[in-house]
Amino acid sequence: MGETTHDSTGTPDDPDGPGAHPAAGADPDGEPGALAVPAEVRTRLTQVTASVLVDTRALARVRARFDDDQAHALARYLSAAQSPNTLRAYRADWTAFAAWCAAENRTSLPAEPVDVAVYLAAAADTVRDDDPDRWALSPSTLERKSAAIAAVHGAHGLPSPTRSEVVRMTLRGIRRSRRAAPRRKRPVLLHTLTALLEQRPDPGHPAGAARARDTLLLLCGFAGALRRSELAALTFDDTALDTDPRTGDPMLLLRLNATKTDQEARRDQQVALPRGTRRPTCPVCAYADWADLLTAHRDGGPAALRTALEHDPPPTDPRAPHRCHTALPTPLADGAARPLFPPIDRHGRIAARPMSGRAVSELVKRYAARAGLDPDAFGGHSLRAGFATQAALAGAADREIMRQGRWTNPRTVHAYIRTANPLEDNAVTRLGL
Repeated sequence: MGETTHDSTGTPDDPDGPGAHPAAGADPDGEPGALAVPAEVRTRLTQVTASVLVDTRALARVRARFDDDQAHALARYLSAAQSPNTLRAYRADWTAFAAWCAAENRTSLPAEPVDVAVYLAAAADTVRDDDPDRWALSPSTLERKSAAIAAVHGAHGLPSPTRSEVVRMTLRGIRRSRRAAPRRKRPVLLHTLTALLEQRPDPGHPAGAARARDTLLLLCGFAGALRRSELAALTFDDTALDTDPRTGDPMLLLRLNATKTDQEARRDQQVALPRGTRRPTCPVCAYADWADLLTAHRDGGPAALRTALEHDPPPTDPRAPHRCHTALPTPLADGAARPLFPPIDRHGRIAARPMSGRAVSELVKRYAARAGLDPDAFGGHSLRAGFATQAALAGAADREIMRQGRWTNPRTVHAYIRTANPLEDNAVTRLGL
């Protein structure tokens, strides 16, 4: 397993670091109590470097017919057909299913539909190790496991056993027996965001770098209605300073590449973050502060970063004037794909790789806990949900909310609006009670 990098509190900042794989049989969403997998299978999983969705035997036949460059090109593009997060989840799901088949003396590839149905039913009955009164796996996780089995069969040119009626009926029965309201994360509203920002670590060395990074992350996630995966994927090459044509004020532009709903990056989506009304909540100022620190680190290493933090740290006075009007384009946008949000350990050391989406979620939870809130009620999606909810409370139209959040279905936005103000356009207010 690869080493994990720790934040200023000692909590792992990126549990999905290089070389780290989900424990075999464990649910990548962090749900304990999944079906046990033999130790030898777990050991073998850590050695896997190829995607489970690529038919290696077919690639061997390609290599026999074509030169190495052509065969490698095909393998590279086949591997890129799914996002890394999907591949990690499918790999763990397939390994768990294959281990179960081995334990039950069943064949995993090709699998019999009844075997898949029995496996899903057994997984559905698994409870959490730390709480026997709670199911270990949600219906959506079980559906993903079914999708992983289908994907591996399809990659090997085999018909999917999950299309059979017995598997479909099993999943339907699991969903019906688990009827419950979805557990949505609580939105981070403006007052909640202020409370989170008040819990940032102290300025200066060594925590000042994490303070600056976290400020920008929270403001971008909230104002940009960004998913945790989108935040984690941002690089300085995806950022640009521009001018608001209405006011002449500076604004920060973020270009999104592959997203949850546009995994091939065909839409060239862009998010605009305007100048904030106050310095502490101005995304453009936060971006300039963070870029200055990382530039010092790039040019002079940890010593230069420490000097910048000790002699010229970002201001902590909420009445401090804006600096975004004089901010210049950062030299960090040089085509090197430098991550906008890298992990930082408790000693202030900045990693060269990006944070993971899970680390973004854990960061929000940590700040919620520090602010005296229930950390289990918050997560990475809380920032995106908070934008929609706060905008609805402020009277923004559906079209405006959908544009910034890049939603295409109005019903999604209406759900946030109902959460924000359940009495909006509600006839109960006219009953005269």
